[in-house]
Amino acid sequence: MTVQHPNSFRTQPDERGHFGQFGGRYVAETLMPLILDLETEYRKAKDDPAFHAEFEDLLEHYVGRPSPLYFAPRLTEELAKDAAPGMGAQIWFKRDELNHTGAHKINNCIGQILLAMRMGKTRIIAETGAGQHGVATATVCARFGLPCVIYMGATDVERQAPNVFRMKLLGAEVIPVQSGAKTLKDAMNEALRDWVANVHDTFYIIGTAAGPHPYPELVRDFQSVIGREARAQMLSRTGRLPDLLVAAIGGGSNAIGLFHPFLDDPSVKMLGVEAAGYGLDKDHAASLAGGRPGILHGNKTYLLQDADGQIIEGHSISAGLDYPGIGPEHAWLKENGRVDYTSVTDDEALGAFQLLCRTEGIIPALEPSHAIAAVARIAPTLPRDTIILANLCGRGDKDIFTVAGHLGVTL
Repeated sequence: MTVQHPNSFRTQPDERGHFGQFGGRYVAETLMPLILDLETEYRKAKDDPAFHAEFEDLLEHYVGRPSPLYFAPRLTEELAKDAAPGMGAQIWFKRDELNHTGAHKINNCIGQILLAMRMGKTRIIAETGAGQHGVATATVCARFGLPCVIYMGATDVERQAPNVFRMKLLGAEVIPVQSGAKTLKDAMNEALRDWVANVHDTFYIIGTAAGPHPYPELVRDFQSVIGREARAQMLSRTGRLPDLLVAAIGGGSNAIGLFHPFLDDPSVKMLGVEAAGYGLDKDHAASLAGGRPGILHGNKTYLLQDADGQIIEGHSISAGLDYPGIGPEHAWLKENGRVDYTSVTDDEALGAFQLLCRTEGIIPALEPSHAIAAVARIAPTLPRDTIILANLCGRGDKDIFTVAGHLGVTL
């Protein structure tokens, strides 16, 4: 594992699982022994060459890694059209949408199911919003022959029907959650209730870099394969590191996976992109821009809250970005200034979705469409020799019905 130096941004959480004031373990007493056992087992796995060998073998031969690093010439040209002479940055993509199951989620699911089996757990549960984490969890459960239950908000079940069908084809039981806004937050609530009731045989595969410690750390570590590959590929292709990294953020796993291996490179700037929904003065899911610190789902982080501290439902056209919180390491990186964060509206994301389709023949998910929109905003303001690397964390098969509905197209 990486050796830390005193001023490193690539820090590990403290013994209580905090990044600065954020993170921690705020869970029911019933879960605390399992959480502590999970941390112990993860520390052993990190030092176990056999665990790493199995993880890397599955990433290569099952997931299809390394994912390509792609220069987008037509998008670069299109965004430079209205730029001043000598301006218009180069756009590159880390193409994790080409992974098996169509997103970055599979990286983390492979790692967590290996941990589950090391711990002797025989039943897997998960939450999902856009469905990509649910599909990835159902996939690894099918691969290793374990029963799988996926909690998904009823609203998301309706708008992500293709992924619901995929999960069922893979043998998972999909349980629609009818409480709250019937989206990702509510699905995670139900998964946690299940976990408390079945702690003896059940492992909860959390899909993002949030939740009680050690989940934010272990999800980050499993997803850091994205940034490690991108670093090596960029050096091989261009002889230097990128100038700017860009990634969409809901809970933040694809972003922290890209950012983490570059955090101690001062020349590399980073931009996380939250979902501004209808606008920051209306309904949105930008917890860093419009929230404040609080506790949800086992950790302290930035949350959308009302004046009484009650959670406000997040909104985004993207089912994977409407979580009303963010991973605690992102909250820490915002406060210490190492990573910048911005937000993109539904309409901007829809425009970026169509732009990438037209210019590069790539249909992105609505989640990375937010990152693409931020790139489109920034690229014309930067010199031509600037390299922007964005994480294309999911493909758009799952979103075509949502996009068609917003564009007024009948399928």
